[in-house]
Amino acid sequence: MSISIIGKVEQSPMSAGTWALNATTGETYEIYQDAPSGLLKAGQSVKVKGKFREDVMTVAMIGPVLQVESFEVM
Repeated sequence: MSISIIGKVEQSPMSAGTWALNATTGETYEIYQDAPSGLLKAGQSVKVKGKFREDVMTVAMIGPVLQVESFEVM
């Protein structure tokens, strides 16, 4: 099941190469490693569609892992 989230993309200081989506609702999601081209730009406001990956654990563990299927710049 896909979900839509609006937020800002940020590179996390927790672990090198870790990217996060800070949602407008206050939640933080860890962006899964296979993000679409053009998404990973610090400070970029986006609306993403994706799904949570409950079968994945990460080193950073900054929030639920979000596999982004598509996005649009806001």
